[in-house]
Amino acid sequence: MGKSQETFNKKEKEKKRLQKRQEKQEKKEERQSNARDGNDLENMMAYLDENGNITSSPPDPNRKKRVINAEDIQIGVAKQEPMDEAELLRSGVVTMFNESKGYGFIKDSKSNESLFVHINSLSDRVREGDKVNFEVELTHKGKNAVGVKKIV
Repeated sequence: MGKSQETFNKKEKEKKRLQKRQEKQEKKEERQSNARDGNDLENMMAYLDENGNITSSPPDPNRKKRVINAEDIQIGVAKQEPMDEAELLRSGVVTMFNESKGYGFIKDSKSNESLFVHINSLSDRVREGDKVNFEVELTHKGKNAVGVKKIV
């Protein structure tokens, strides 16, 4: 008589495959038996409250609503108001300037704030401690000193 072609390992793999198939079928039947026909519309609704938070309860219809103008809504960075000409021309002292890097800082004598200055904004060579006149320019990063002239 001939020996069976199936080995022990093949039989075990076949048993595991059949067992997995049976477990999968059982899970499918359990899901189908526990499944609802779907949620009703009320359970699926979401509402926004006055602060923009998502809630499950509808807003109170008796509550007074606020009216908001579309022009008042700011998206992104707020616009900066232009400065008057008198404020633009200032004087100050160079607190730090690095010629190799090409930038430095000027301390405004009026407001005592430190303003960035680039080497391209200089009309004269400056060193630390020099008194200078300059104009203020608003950039997206803040105020910069431009048109810097050394006071003799």
